[in-house]
Amino acid sequence: MNIKAVSTNVGKALLVSALFMFLSTIVSIIDGRDSAFGPLAISCLITLIVGAFPFIFVKKAPPLTLHDGFLTIVLSWLLSFIFGMLPYVLWGGEFTLVNAWFESVSGYTTTGATILTNVEALPRSLLFWRSSTHFIGGLGVVVFLLLVMPDASPYRLKLTNMEMSSLSKEGYRYKSSKVVFVIAMVYLCLNVLTFLSLWIAGMPFFDAVNHAFSIVSTGGFSTKNNSIGQFGSGLINAISIIFMILSAIHFGVLYSVFATRSLKPLKNTVIGYYFGIIAFVSLLLAVCLKVQGFQESWGRTLFDSFYNVVSYMTSTGLAVNDNSNWPVLPGILLMFTALHCGCSGSTTGGFKLDRLIIALKSFGAEIKHRIHPYSVSQVRMDGHILQDGTISSVMMFLVLYLLISFISIIGVMMCGTEPLEAFSGVFASMGCVGPGLGSLGSLGNYSAQPVLSKLIFTLDMFMGRIEIFPLLVAVSMIFERRK
Repeated sequence: MNIKAVSTNVGKALLVSALFMFLSTIVSIIDGRDSAFGPLAISCLITLIVGAFPFIFVKKAPPLTLHDGFLTIVLSWLLSFIFGMLPYVLWGGEFTLVNAWFESVSGYTTTGATILTNVEALPRSLLFWRSSTHFIGGLGVVVFLLLVMPDASPYRLKLTNMEMSSLSKEGYRYKSSKVVFVIAMVYLCLNVLTFLSLWIAGMPFFDAVNHAFSIVSTGGFSTKNNSIGQFGSGLINAISIIFMILSAIHFGVLYSVFATRSLKPLKNTVIGYYFGIIAFVSLLLAVCLKVQGFQESWGRTLFDSFYNVVSYMTSTGLAVNDNSNWPVLPGILLMFTALHCGCSGSTTGGFKLDRLIIALKSFGAEIKHRIHPYSVSQVRMDGHILQDGTISSVMMFLVLYLLISFISIIGVMMCGTEPLEAFSGVFASMGCVGPGLGSLGSLGNYSAQPVLSKLIFTLDMFMGRIEIFPLLVAVSMIFERRK
């Protein structure tokens, strides 16, 4: 392992967290040095020193190897989690060591699950830091350090290829040096537009900033106990729906729509399936709720169903109502949408729509080949023939995703968690969705979960966010080095 190359790049990632801790400290000063001023200032100083430390001893870092790249990605995320929990631990309250770790991982991975029973008890500066972890994690810890690298840097292409899945890169028809800026440009523009829209719609300035971070990162942290439903505004709800949907679409597609001033880039299989599933499941969910008498009017039923489906499908997790008392079937429908987790190339984690469509097409092609052994069955996506390597990678990811989920469910249940909460909590964590079912529903929290269950959930969040492979490669490299 090239310690110099890895440490300098991980240091840059930590400096990003230090910057937002500093901004959170400024918020505390504006509020008259609230109770989080000390914890945030100390955390900022510690993170700044550790992040800058490698640059004191490393004048010129050597080229980054393949192994170094994977370790840089994994360590950047892990150390961000660790230093990101410092403000919570130092502030205290509900934040035990495990709870602070859970909140930090949930924030950076844009999962949005929380251990807090009273969000509004936190000072505004700590709420801002909490939302900032969403902002950092939505764009990606590694993407932030790529932004400060020169175009000619040998690191840029290697880390770009490792941080993004092959499915994400398929939609970017740009030079590698421009890919990172396409992501950042779309991400920042969406944040600004979301903030302005919410603010103009009547949401207070501070809440609008925090919810913009949460919506565009498809995270789910809110400044209110009742989430975005606290504001009781139909216009604010509608704005959040629009930007949740946009934020879960491939950023390369959104950029192409803007660059070409045409909706033609939206005419593809993935986008069609994306909107089709949202519409179909929303209608089916509304019928289930209305038939079982859980809503008063069809209008309210349709809206609640649509909002919940969009929130779970985009892995955002914001809520306008409490779905913890819903029947089992509507809950299963919500978890079905949570399995999709938006499109590749967006801020969503989890399995991704693209992989699901490729897997279904692959199953269809295999069945056709079984019926007609001498026929040539090719898997196509929008007229393009998919390579065997892409298909095998998707199928391997599917197997690993389900295997890890199954093992996690068994592990969580062995810790004492109820089956419904174990099932929904694991899939909500793997998909970086946040809310599950039952006590983990839209307005619920994970505070009552056993310590070991919380740790399993955070591991699932991490694997769901970095898409499993980088972590497995890094772990296998460590074991090979020991051998």
